[in-house]
Amino acid sequence: MKLYTGVGDRGETALFDGTRVSKAEVRLAAYGEVDELNATLGCALAAGLDTDLAEIATHLQRDLFAVGARLADPRTRIAERVTKVELGDDDVKRLEDWIDRLDVALPPLRRFILPGGHASGAALHLARVVCRRAERHIVALGVDAVPPELLRYVNRLSDLLFVLARTANHRRQAIEPEW
Repeated sequence: MKLYTGVGDRGETALFDGTRVSKAEVRLAAYGEVDELNATLGCALAAGLDTDLAEIATHLQRDLFAVGARLADPRTRIAERVTKVELGDDDVKRLEDWIDRLDVALPPLRRFILPGGHASGAALHLARVVCRRAERHIVALGVDAVPPELLRYVNRLSDLLFVLARTANHRRQAIEPEW
């Protein structure tokens, strides 16, 4: 497969269902934000995460490909024989379990904290805000255009990213400056 085709040179691209749309289309913005979030998680991994946190981040990257695939096609199926990759209630529960497991080892929050700390923690804080931006773009598609469990997943994901950032910083004994 050739890396470039030239098809998008006039500012258009195709969705999974073949529909040609402007690259400024809200659906492309939504899955573009998810792609940016995935790359930001890659930066956190490159900055150095403990093995357990790296496993979570890698799992999240795979999930984000599923989110992007879901957003790249307005239909419920990519093709007649292929069921779309879905994230469901079990996936949201997995995020909540990770949050609960990691949060108990952290000092309680008394105030808002400034994002930063160790390079991996700072990258995870950046991933959290990119996730929130992606969520806003997904919501802009309309709540009926996206499965409710996908919205719950992305909302919970930003909570998990916050806990991951705090965990990475706590383990490196990086200071969390309070606001």
